[in-house]
Amino acid sequence: MRVSPQKARLVLDLIKGRRVEDALSTLAFTKKRVASTIEKLLRSAVENANYLSGEKGLDVDVDKLYVKRAIANDGPRMKRIRPAPMGRAYRYVRRIAHIEIELAERGKNGEVLANVVGASTSAAAPAKTAAARKKPAGKKKIAARK
Repeated sequence: MRVSPQKARLVLDLIKGRRVEDALSTLAFTKKRVASTIEKLLRSAVENANYLSGEKGLDVDVDKLYVKRAIANDGPRMKRIRPAPMGRAYRYVRRIAHIEIELAERGKNGEVLANVVGASTSAAAPAKTAAARKKPAGKKKIAARK
């Protein structure tokens, strides 16, 4: 997500430890730009829990899910240059955040019944294939002349 991790953490701190329904309503009325992206990510994590309960046979009650962990880490930084007076240039950095949300099911006494690994923004990046991971061919050595 192209937002600084510090700004994303402000919104993630609002939903940590809350039930999914409460977290979604909080995100819907938060006036930060990153809130809509975090809402989509939270809905994706709930759909992952639905998939686990339906297809994989894991016993997960979607109504009892809460946000167990929500973090925003630094991603790669984009370095940019801004024109400055007298032919100079100022460098600035555009930050990127990797956002992760993990859901868990809470029992009657507050104990954790099941962990559901949620969604993350970095999971959408395509994995490198074996051909892409190969090292490029080394440079040929040229014999020195005397």
